[in-house]
Amino acid sequence: MIESVEPRIAGAIRSELADQRDSLKLIASENYASPAVLLTMGNWLSDKYAEGTIGHRFYAGCQNVDTVESVAAEHARELFGAEYAYVQPHSGIDANLVAFWSILANRVETPALAEHGVKSVYDLSEDDWEVLRKKFGEQRAVGMSLDAGGHLTHGFRPNISGKMFHQRSYGTDPETELLDYDEVARVVREFKPLVLIAGYSAYPRRINFAKMAEIAHENGAVLMVDMAHFAGLVAGKVFTGDEDPVPHADIVTTTTHKSLRGPRGGMVLATEEFAADVDRGCPMVLGGPLGHVMAAKAVALAEARRPEFRTYAQHIADNAHALADGFLKRGAKLVTGGTDNHLVLLDTTAYGLTGRQAESALLDSGIVTNRNSVPNDPNGAWYTSGVRLGTPALTSRGLGIDDFDRVAELIVGVLSQTEATPTRSGAPGKAKYSIAPGVAEATHKAAEELLGNHPLYPGLEL
Repeated sequence: MIESVEPRIAGAIRSELADQRDSLKLIASENYASPAVLLTMGNWLSDKYAEGTIGHRFYAGCQNVDTVESVAAEHARELFGAEYAYVQPHSGIDANLVAFWSILANRVETPALAEHGVKSVYDLSEDDWEVLRKKFGEQRAVGMSLDAGGHLTHGFRPNISGKMFHQRSYGTDPETELLDYDEVARVVREFKPLVLIAGYSAYPRRINFAKMAEIAHENGAVLMVDMAHFAGLVAGKVFTGDEDPVPHADIVTTTTHKSLRGPRGGMVLATEEFAADVDRGCPMVLGGPLGHVMAAKAVALAEARRPEFRTYAQHIADNAHALADGFLKRGAKLVTGGTDNHLVLLDTTAYGLTGRQAESALLDSGIVTNRNSVPNDPNGAWYTSGVRLGTPALTSRGLGIDDFDRVAELIVGVLSQTEATPTRSGAPGKAKYSIAPGVAEATHKAAEELLGNHPLYPGLEL
């Protein structure tokens, strides 16, 4: 059907499936959704507008979207033990924006309205509204720095989060590259932010969220946790107790893909205190919710509540350990010296390569990764000095501990036989590289052989 309308799109879809089948997919933020999740997105719920909330829509005829959203939120609450769940966000950044503005509404707008004796910003005089707007613009946030493993949406200046708040960052210990809770406490105590953001995009260790909550609440801050990367490990009970953010944070955001293995989208979990404010995500921040994607979220969350998902989550962590051990025994340098979550951060400077050169050489060899900054990265956020690797996707395909040791062997083999190509002036280049003859082809063949025992979407032909 697609072929008859736009053959180029049909071709791109076929090529993507072929590429994913034949490559070692190690991007930590990617996974493979189940056929049930994928098929759920292709339905006529896509054609329905449903701004508003369950039972309070701005359009008529939303009873089926109400059902979909209710079921998805129910599964999210039960899966994570959350008091409230909001499944409308279209992406992780949308979820974070909903969380930020919910905190501002709860801690800045509501007290200001009470002070002026009104219930709505529409009832404020123009002068009072200007005062409130100034209060909004003077708020502060603290999050993990980008090179330490934080995310763009945790206050990075080019991102809107870095423009919304006066911002400070906390990093990691220079020697161990581990999170220093005393340093986090010092930054929060001195800066006095409205929001302390915890969570990471490229930090290969676990976080004690009980400690982060203590730091935040002792200083009058709201603890917001972005668990987009490790939500599957929380859902699968690999992270429990102090390492489970939901019992400790005021607001938790996540994506629904990555380790949770659902459709591309976002979600917000919150305590009852923030529930009403989060529920204003549309129209406060979001446009019309995507009914077909919320339906796919419901299916993915239902899958994550099954016992076999816990087994899968534990395999993610076990495989990450195997990948890290495989690197270390072959002399590779890892940020923090290893991992205890789902990702590994490989320092590529030991091979004389930038992250961009390593990423490209691996892609040529059938291994899909992404370059990433390392602490105090001398090459900046574009070229970087590291490569981030994650185990969720290949774990979904059934690869195990021995397979990931082989993956480490293949990666070290490529990088050790790749050289940076100097620029015309003879200076070291940051982008160009050359791989020893035959290495890329041999590695690609080895990758295909490794994946041949673990077919992706078997039986599906396009």
